[in-house]
Amino acid sequence: MKLTNRALRILGRLLCLPLFSWVFDVELLLELFVAANLAVLAGDIVLAHSVNQFRKPAEYIPLYFSATAPFVLLLVDLLRWRWGFHSAWRDVGFLVGALSVLVGLAGVLYHLQSSFFVQHTLRSLTYAAPFAAPLAYTGLGFLLMVNRMVAPRSLEWARWVVLLATGGFFGNFVLCLTDHSTNGFFLKTEWIPVISSAFATGFLIVPVIHAITRRYLDLCLAVLSVQALVGLLGFWYHLRMNLFAPGTNLFEKSVNGAPPMAPLLFPNLVGLALIGLWELAIHLPAEAQSDLSIFGQILALTPVPVADSEN
Repeated sequence: MKLTNRALRILGRLLCLPLFSWVFDVELLLELFVAANLAVLAGDIVLAHSVNQFRKPAEYIPLYFSATAPFVLLLVDLLRWRWGFHSAWRDVGFLVGALSVLVGLAGVLYHLQSSFFVQHTLRSLTYAAPFAAPLAYTGLGFLLMVNRMVAPRSLEWARWVVLLATGGFFGNFVLCLTDHSTNGFFLKTEWIPVISSAFATGFLIVPVIHAITRRYLDLCLAVLSVQALVGLLGFWYHLRMNLFAPGTNLFEKSVNGAPPMAPLLFPNLVGLALIGLWELAIHLPAEAQSDLSIFGQILALTPVPVADSEN
């Protein structure tokens, strides 16, 4: 316990430094999260669509979008936070968000068309291109819209962010279930991400629909820590499987084998959920707060402005 308190005090001193002042701007954190994820999706698209070597021109659309959208977002973010161009940030963000939603929905239809719309069976759904994967674009687009339509540093904003993180974990549940069904869950460890993502979905939906205490947020923190660990272990298992698979190089093995980047969705969503939970903790009623909670101790050590409680 003493070691934990000491670590929290050191963390509090570090976060109070001017160098880390941007950490407390949740709007900016969300923008950086979306830009980074769109950039990473470009690499994921290269791996996924290299299976058929981009046979159809439409498969280049998400790649081009992911390659350009992050730079556009970072540019308007710089214009707003450095020079105060709020209108440009808002309008361009809405445009990028809407395009991201369209790319995601179109990708879902495109993936389903590859098999499911032809046979209409559960087997064709499982063995088709991962139909839920493009919804990552849709979720990122909604995050950009929420960041512009909902008042920042509000309880509603925090709940929207947690809700979208919850949707991401549910999407992970569906992806892990369908992807690992292709080999009949040959390894028992393949059930771990299915169970853990379902567990995270159930835990994170509660703060969205019901009043909670900071003690419950501590439970959410513990659950999210497990999700991060599951993602890192999954990355290692996928990478190890590809390393020992037959093939000429690692890229070819990754294209035709286990997707190495897929398990990293878990720690990625953990970061998004923590942004929402951090803001949610600030808006808890006084009677729901506890100095003994981890969230309570961190908030007490950092210069985060505590907003008035909302019902």
